Amino acid sequence: MKIDLRIFLCAAVLGGVAGAQEPQNNANLPAQSIGRNDLIVVSVYAAPELSRTLRVGSDGMVRLPMLKQTVKAEGLHPAELEAAIGKALRDEEILNEPYLTVTIAEYHSRPISVVGAVKHPLVFQATTPVTLLEAIAKAEGLSEVAGQEILVSRSQPGPDGKPVTLTRRIPVRGLVDAADPELNLTLTGGEEVRVPETSKIYVVGNVRKPGSFPVQNGSETTVLQLLALSEGLMPFAGKEAYIYRREAGGAKNEIPIPLGKILERKSPDVALVADDILYVPDNKKRRMTIGAIQQIVGFGAATATGMLIWRR
Repeated sequence: MKIDLRIFLCAAVLGGVAGAQEPQNNANLPAQSIGRNDLIVVSVYAAPELSRTLRVGSDGMVRLPMLKQTVKAEGLHPAELEAAIGKALRDEEILNEPYLTVTIAEYHSRPISVVGAVKHPLVFQATTPVTLLEAIAKAEGLSEVAGQEILVSRSQPGPDGKPVTLTRRIPVRGLVDAADPELNLTLTGGEEVRVPETSKIYVVGNVRKPGSFPVQNGSETTVLQLLALSEGLMPFAGKEAYIYRREAGGAKNEIPIPLGKILERKSPDVALVADDILYVPDNKKRRMTIGAIQQIVGFGAATATGMLIWRR
């Protein structure tokens, strides 16, 4: 009975140790492959002189002490690099049966940058695959001026071996509002997530609230809508306005608009495009007329009250 009890206790302890080591190995051996500039730790059992913390070179290779040959690390998983280093140690007759582990101390080969109209632009390392939504969440979400698209770019070798940048446009509404899983891309490192600001149109001149206003993709903004956003015209606004537009070739174009006729519904409303500037000039004749009337009214009021002050 005592022997059986001891055997049972030993088996329980060994089983507990084995069970405790399994998650640790999984944690130390991530699914991500090793890349250039990654920091790895090589631990060789019973050979501390061979154990090292190494930086993967720009050529994707690592060099261990006492080894004449370099070992390729780029593109390998930690377990695969363990096998490659063990083979090199056996081939050069340094160790007959090497037992070693390789762990990733720091990733530097899998940067993901999130820039543009986000609340906190950043660059982080993809220690594990992340989704597009997770990457945006790390940047604390989209800002108030974010547009309707997210651009995800990644470089990859082209047919001639030269790097080619591929960009995919992700609609924000489909990703966030519709929760389309196909749009929630999986990022593994090397991607740039760029959120452009929404396009704007501008209004200046004789309006109550000059400024810039966002243009929603797929919707049309007209002169009347822009006047409503700018809280209407000032009293001295002219009857003709101008749209300043930069054409595709870079040339600037001035487009006259019959503002008075549009307001009187005698002319159709005019559509605006992104980056247009609507200028409402001053009606100088109207300003002069109103100014003269105000002076006459002021003069009459002063003489009626007997409080006329004459100044040279």
